[in-house]
Amino acid sequence: MSEIERESMEFDVVIVGGGPAGLSAACRLMQLGEAAGTEISVCLVEKGSEIGAHILSGAIFEPTALNELFPDWAERGAPLDNPVTEDLIYYMVNDTNRIKIPGMFVPKDAHNEGNHAISLGNLCRWMGEQAENMGVNVFPGFAASEVLYNDDGSVAGIATGDMGVGADGEHKGTFAPGYELRAKYTLFTEGCRGHLGKQLIKKFNLDADSGTQHYGIGFKELWTVDPAKHKAGKVMHTVGWPLGHLPGSTTGGSYLYHLPNNQVSLGLIIDLSYSNPHLSPFDEFQRWKHHPEIAGLLEGGERVSYGARAIIKGGLQALPTLTIPGAALAGDDAGFLNPLKIKGSHTAMKSGMLAAEAVFEELAAGHAYTEVASYQEKFEKSWLFDELNRARNVAPGLHKFGVLGGSAHAFVDQFFKGNQSWTLSDPTPDYATLKEASKAKKINYPKPDGKISFDKLSSVFISNTTHEEDQPCHLVLADPDIPLKVNLPKYDEPAQRYCPAGVYEIVEENGTQRFQINAQNCVHCKTCDIKDPAQNINWVVPEGTGGPNYPNM
Repeated sequence: MSEIERESMEFDVVIVGGGPAGLSAACRLMQLGEAAGTEISVCLVEKGSEIGAHILSGAIFEPTALNELFPDWAERGAPLDNPVTEDLIYYMVNDTNRIKIPGMFVPKDAHNEGNHAISLGNLCRWMGEQAENMGVNVFPGFAASEVLYNDDGSVAGIATGDMGVGADGEHKGTFAPGYELRAKYTLFTEGCRGHLGKQLIKKFNLDADSGTQHYGIGFKELWTVDPAKHKAGKVMHTVGWPLGHLPGSTTGGSYLYHLPNNQVSLGLIIDLSYSNPHLSPFDEFQRWKHHPEIAGLLEGGERVSYGARAIIKGGLQALPTLTIPGAALAGDDAGFLNPLKIKGSHTAMKSGMLAAEAVFEELAAGHAYTEVASYQEKFEKSWLFDELNRARNVAPGLHKFGVLGGSAHAFVDQFFKGNQSWTLSDPTPDYATLKEASKAKKINYPKPDGKISFDKLSSVFISNTTHEEDQPCHLVLADPDIPLKVNLPKYDEPAQRYCPAGVYEIVEENGTQRFQINAQNCVHCKTCDIKDPAQNINWVVPEGTGGPNYPNM
């Protein structure tokens, strides 16, 4: 096959990803250009069908960074119209009982006064409108599939994926080659476990001096509930049941937020450091909803949407080096989420703004493809660094000591030791924590009732996930024999359970087993890329516009 000729476009800055970090960076660049009287060309590409289509978060939004980016956000019509009115935390003792945790025992940074319970997808849609109005070239439906390099090794931009390629690799009648989007500087803001960000970290060894990165899988459902049970702005978090609460057990927690229009968002977050290969995060989430505290609210309601997404949780000590010549990482592509607050939107926004300011300084000096050196310095002098520094030992403590011990550690860490100099770490990567299936307790999950709890496929259906089925599989196995020859006998092939969308199956035909990948179900959560014990699955971008289409999520 002859080499494909791609159309090339030149910009000052290309931004990969239309989430809070990328959109904030784009808007900040345009603000700086306007203030300096300088014309600057910025392009932002987003693999989702529209800005916000792939955004999934609870979300309790802290407006700190937005106040800096757009002090007049209220006058501009930002969709922050649901301030937190009640902030509750419970310890779930078992499947029927719970204990309210007094606010005095909750670290200050974990309180939600002044925050808003919102749809982060809708906030990103609004930010996309601001960016376009400021002159940013916003290209939704284009998946960045390749990093482009100059001869000296510096990043020169990205290429978007070809469209209309069949599963056999041949060009279909609808074939359209991707574009080369070249830029003096490229910002990678793809979100957690970004496809290209992951490549850059590995290629340039950006995590050589970093602690081990950790992840969770977060679920979300959106429900419309009985107005008599609804209280706008009420938020609730829980720890404990159904997850383990002893050292070494599964850690995580849940949330339930009352949104406008009699809707609630709710979900469970499970750390991917869990050790039992029989555990099914999806089924734990469905089981959690049957707790009386949750089921009582949902009874008589209607489930509107479903989604799942990996969450980056390593904190400050797991941040990689942020820059290479011609490029920088921001947002969850680097890992700026605050694991104590369980919030990453305001931190992603601030990191994007800091990266934009550092890039603009390089452009103003007439530079191109250089190291954006001042980004790290700006970060270390910002409130973002101070916030992550205060929280740096919380997530490792939970990993090390379990929910009860980790919570006690967090209490001591936050209330009595202040900005201590020591740093706790957990060096075991999430993929290496599984016990052998024969040595782990099997878990029996109740069948879904179709009212409160549901199966995977009906859940994927309401995520509005679509993929062109005749395209190369975007879940690439380094060794196709490993699932059956290694993972199945050793771990009962955990991909059958850790995937929240029924993508992976062991199918038996005529007495022969095979590993089946239903890539069309994929909701782009990236859990398989993270948790596969053999690190055999590589998640790459499918055709642009593929994946979930989350409304109001």
